[in-house]
Amino acid sequence: MTFLRNPRNQVLLGILLMLGGDFMFSLNDAMGKWLVVTLSVGQVVFVRSIGAFLVLGPMIAHQGPRALLVMDRPWLQFTRAMLAAVETVLFYAAVYYLPLADVMSFYMAGPIYVAALSHLLLGEPVGWRRWAAILVGFCGVLVMLQPTGSFSLASFYALAGSVAFGLIIILGRMLRGTSDTTLVTWQTIGTLIVGGLLMIGNWKTPDAVEWSGMLLLGVVACLAHLMIVRALKLAPAALLAPMHYTMLLWAVAFGWAFFGDVPGPRILAGAAIVVLAGLFIFHRQKVVATVAPEDIPKGVN
Repeated sequence: MTFLRNPRNQVLLGILLMLGGDFMFSLNDAMGKWLVVTLSVGQVVFVRSIGAFLVLGPMIAHQGPRALLVMDRPWLQFTRAMLAAVETVLFYAAVYYLPLADVMSFYMAGPIYVAALSHLLLGEPVGWRRWAAILVGFCGVLVMLQPTGSFSLASFYALAGSVAFGLIIILGRMLRGTSDTTLVTWQTIGTLIVGGLLMIGNWKTPDAVEWSGMLLLGVVACLAHLMIVRALKLAPAALLAPMHYTMLLWAVAFGWAFFGDVPGPRILAGAAIVVLAGLFIFHRQKVVATVAPEDIPKGVN
């Protein structure tokens, strides 16, 4: 296409795809919160994973099913798939109890965990400025947790899920030679298995709307992944990274519109600290080196 031969047009398309992918992830989160009100988390996660294969099926057929078995560092693949499954369950457990914006505020700390874990697990250098930003970001998380007040199990779900999210990104970087189809397929299989185990004894027969909603969850999440992956191939990662924070704005909007939730001042203050720290980390990464595409969170769930 002549349009895409122009580098500026490629960057513009990349920006639009990133914004669209983040919107779809936020929509997916709102749909999931609505479903777990009447259905068990395991059931939603299980059927959602089946829905994802409506998108993955043609991709697997195009790549060839045998390619799924030719994996680099299979134990890391297994660990990443299980972490992704646990993170998905923790996220839906958190949104059952907490407003979307509250949960998403914890997940906005993902880039901060990635910066810290990159140094500890990958040996990547992190200067004192970024360490200072990491510490400030952790302070923002503590503000949201309110450890001296009414710490809740739901907050722990959100915190643990966001840490697992950071670890998934790190493992994705370590497995950067693996195709997107293979990574997402094994991740979905892991989620399918964990959802199936949690579903035992907690099955409720869904109506037609609930069946459609759960299957649509998988389709929307897969499409969002694909849009963001393509965006990172069209535009510089450092340019796209700050746009990930639009998910917090969508979480506030969807939470208010569909559930009547309004984040409290403590969550807003903590989220502001986390976002500012994350933006500074992205800025420093851009200053000191070229940011690899894998440094960018590829969305929740």
